[in-house]
Amino acid sequence: MIENDHRDRERLTIRNALAALSGDEQPFKKMFGHGTLEVEIYKPDRIDHQTPHTRDEVYVIASGSGTFVNGDSWHSFEVGEVLFVPAGVEHRFVDFTDDFATWVFFYGPEGGEPNQGLR
Repeated sequence: MIENDHRDRERLTIRNALAALSGDEQPFKKMFGHGTLEVEIYKPDRIDHQTPHTRDEVYVIASGSGTFVNGDSWHSFEVGEVLFVPAGVEHRFVDFTDDFATWVFFYGPEGGEPNQGLR
């Protein structure tokens, strides 16, 4: 039984990620990495203070809802939604619920990958 409990703590679940994040001063924590891929959990407290990142990123909303600002575009988001931000683009979450948390996937080279024209 103890062995299974240990393996459960190593799983990349929202529960485990939020537990790992609790008590940290930063609103994010790296949970996994492989090659250029980095997986983080992100849970800002009332205000999202992000600045543009140097690599492309994908968000997968784990809990909560609100509005996502991506460059000049503003739109609502909900649990399960996937959001993409190219490297260097200003973005942030606003008017989000207290339970808001998201997975963040950084990948690719500094400066981002070339745009292939697909959405």
